[in-house]
Amino acid sequence: MAEPTMMEWHWLPFQELSTVQLYAAMQLRQRVFVLEQTCVFQDADGVDLYSWHGLGYLPDGELGAYARIVPPGKAFHLPSIGRVVTAPELRGKGAGNELVQQAMAQTAKLFPGHDIKIGAQAHLQRFYGSFGFQPVGELYDEDGISHIHMIAPSSAL
Repeated sequence: MAEPTMMEWHWLPFQELSTVQLYAAMQLRQRVFVLEQTCVFQDADGVDLYSWHGLGYLPDGELGAYARIVPPGKAFHLPSIGRVVTAPELRGKGAGNELVQQAMAQTAKLFPGHDIKIGAQAHLQRFYGSFGFQPVGELYDEDGISHIHMIAPSSAL
């Protein structure tokens, strides 16, 4: 496995994001989800307002990874992690592992004792499974990409 990137992490509620932080997060999300994955969807879906935003900065100050933690009742009945994204140039270098570990740890801190639910792209089931997520339900289409719900029990955190 490639050496981890060791980013500097900041977890902030929406209201505490600076305009520069918000811009960098939206730019990375759009770069990957809209341009690379060619998904036309409403990325600014209103859920950001209630979420905690994880920003992983590289030593040069560039945003290398991002995820949001959504409180229970805003996307699912459980807390959830979404908009999980790393910069394309970091793939294969451990950034995704670092991001999910950070997001799970922060979710456990914010919502102790709760399981975590995600809507994962189906081809990433094995990746998320390595963190204790188990598939629940059937595959479903979201913005032209096959997804599946997965849950990590609080005991795995």
